[in-house]
Amino acid sequence: MSGLTHIDAAGAARMVDVGGKASTVREAVATGQIAMSKKAARAIAEGAVAKGDVLAVARVAGIMAAKRTSDLVPLCHPLPLTRASIELEVDAGGVTATATVSTAGQTGVEMEALTAVSVALLTIYDMAKALDKAMTIGGVRLLRKTGGKSGDWSAEAVAGE
Repeated sequence: MSGLTHIDAAGAARMVDVGGKASTVREAVATGQIAMSKKAARAIAEGAVAKGDVLAVARVAGIMAAKRTSDLVPLCHPLPLTRASIELEVDAGGVTATATVSTAGQTGVEMEALTAVSVALLTIYDMAKALDKAMTIGGVRLLRKTGGKSGDWSAEAVAGE
């Protein structure tokens, strides 16, 4: 079982010890989409959803989720975030969410960015489901990350290989 960072010598789950790692500035950007009917997208864009301002609530939900990632993903470290922002772009086919999360610490914030996007999209579904129960969430992925021992990474760079 050696070589697996979240498994100890006996095969039990464990949180990785990052105590010896250097503290560096780290940032991660993730994205995802929720596809929906034109009617639902238009209502969201116009602020005409009965439950309220879908985009404002989804933005706050995503930020809150980033801050609570270690409560949701069992082996994630609780991190002091220095930034958590959610951009929401509405078009005729749905909403694209992009989260940017930063910290100065010993481990990265990829999971926080991915969690922020996921919860923002789930919140949009929850608030607009009366208009379209067939909405589909997908494409949740890491776009880039900076900092840490493994260095910078970009989905664009990987796509170009």
